[in-house]
Amino acid sequence: MSEFTWPVRVYYEDTDAGGVVYYANYLKFMERARTELLRECGFEQDQLIEEEGVLFAVRHIEADYLRPARFNDALVVSVCVVSHGKVSVTFAQEVRLAENEQVLCRGVVKVVCLDAARFRPHPFPKKLLAALAVE
Repeated sequence: MSEFTWPVRVYYEDTDAGGVVYYANYLKFMERARTELLRECGFEQDQLIEEEGVLFAVRHIEADYLRPARFNDALVVSVCVVSHGKVSVTFAQEVRLAENEQVLCRGVVKVVCLDAARFRPHPFPKKLLAALAVE
């Protein structure tokens, strides 16, 4: 799969007392980009719960914070599938400044598929893996 990108604007609420983006908000930006990737592929998470009986949870995350983003910065958040298993997909993500592509934060996020009723591991739906071009 090629890289998917999603624009994000830094709002005042995203910043800490020092005027920079609070570290946990980078994870929120990454989550939004993964959600928009699913949407781009034709999948809504609420419909996946209803129709397939599955939901997703972050199993593991690594993040490297390289430079700060500040209030009103225009950012681009990228998502790329790097590997997958029967019940998991691992994504590489970056948060960059839109104006010059300078990398501010890098992350690796492992997402697992769960049976929505039992919260137990469940195979990723084949049509979703196909849409992510990882099958």
